[in-house]
Amino acid sequence: MRKDLDYGLLHAMSAFVHVMDGGSFTAAAQHMGITKAQVSRLVTLLENRLQTKLLQRTTRRIAATSVGERYAEQCKTILDLVAEAEGEAGGAAHQSSGRLRVMSMTGFGNRYITPLVATYCAANPRVTIEYHSSQDPPDLLAEGIDVSIYLAQALPDSALVALRLGRMFSVLCAAPGYLARQGVPQSPQALAGHTCLRLVNASFSSTWELEQGRQRFTLDPEGPLVGNTVEVLLDGALSGLGIVMLPAYSVVDDLRRGRLVQVLPDWRSPEIGIFALLPSGRFVDAKTRAWIALLKQHLPPAVARDTAYFEASGAASQAND
Repeated sequence: MRKDLDYGLLHAMSAFVHVMDGGSFTAAAQHMGITKAQVSRLVTLLENRLQTKLLQRTTRRIAATSVGERYAEQCKTILDLVAEAEGEAGGAAHQSSGRLRVMSMTGFGNRYITPLVATYCAANPRVTIEYHSSQDPPDLLAEGIDVSIYLAQALPDSALVALRLGRMFSVLCAAPGYLARQGVPQSPQALAGHTCLRLVNASFSSTWELEQGRQRFTLDPEGPLVGNTVEVLLDGALSGLGIVMLPAYSVVDDLRRGRLVQVLPDWRSPEIGIFALLPSGRFVDAKTRAWIALLKQHLPPAVARDTAYFEASGAASQAND
């Protein structure tokens, strides 16, 4: 059963402590900015709630009972803890501290996000960062995630706040050995006669969608390997298992080293967005703002450096034609 003062108990405790510290209802009233009668009523309600006498009142003075003295000390401890909690919570808006939980898709995070973690920790020594990786769409509220980096062509309608940080696309690749054995496809239609490895997860469809300018082509590829992570498909392609369509960031190093060859370099997937997802845009604390600022500073140029390789190779291909 609800007792009196359930919704004003801390206020009444504060009034009682101020009476004890000031030695009078008048002093407590002046400190709190309320009337002497209001202070007296708060203390009376407190005694009624506790069913015990806290103060002995006479016309000339007040004195605490033994119970009142012990209760006053406990009230001070409680009020100090409340003040400390409020100060810490309020300070979070201005000073980076506490625990920051971040998430990213596995392969993308390994290339772009995890290198930023050490930089963030060095700049924010009072923050403990928890990094998680997942291929699944994030449930930020259920998992307690502060910021998730996610790739998608379109985000579902939700209450999440999405900050677009860049763009990415996928390209077709195969190992030189595979192409030497099976031949190099000269058109998207020729892909139907090749062994294809498929990346399938929430961000990447099992259907290959390709575009070149205004031209579009769709293929349902077939092959011996289907996986939900970039890594397993990349290993398959490097071993000569077949042709794969993977995000540009995941294959650019192997293309530069000659371990992979780009297939149909004038064709690529439609662009997908790179997003930072937050549970809410209201009252974003300092530690989260610092992480977002770091992402905005470093992520777009890093992605641009990788995608520039394909812009240059595409231009070279057109020049050769």
